[in-house]
Amino acid sequence: MVKYNKDDIILRSREIARMIAETEEVDFFKRAEAQIHENEKVRTLISSIKGLQKQAVNFQHYGKTEALKKTEEKIAALEAELDAIPVVQEFKQSQIDVNDLLQMVATTISNTVTDEIVVSTGGDLLSGETGAARKNGKSCHTHDH
Repeated sequence: MVKYNKDDIILRSREIARMIAETEEVDFFKRAEAQIHENEKVRTLISSIKGLQKQAVNFQHYGKTEALKKTEEKIAALEAELDAIPVVQEFKQSQIDVNDLLQMVATTISNTVTDEIVVSTGGDLLSGETGAARKNGKSCHTHDH
């Protein structure tokens, strides 16, 4: 059996990262992100929201609850306006798609490592028990499929 070290794994991880960077999901994310920065209305709304957030922090610090409440309502209204812009919706969806892809990779790695451990110890893949756990009649491990 070939033994790998952490450096080997990091090297392969970088290869996978480069593959992910070349996916349609990441390409769409880059295009959507560029459109966000080019959109004047989006930039204006973000700038207004940031300004109001600074005010809100000050109002909260000085205990001005009524002013804070009004500022938070303005922020919510601007955020709703921002979220209604199609390019923003596309950008947020592209973030979700890239995160889903990364999560899928992480889950696949995790599940495969667990399965390899179970199989290599003569365990039961269906129960997720390693060979040692089966031999001793105790399971110290749960595994979701």
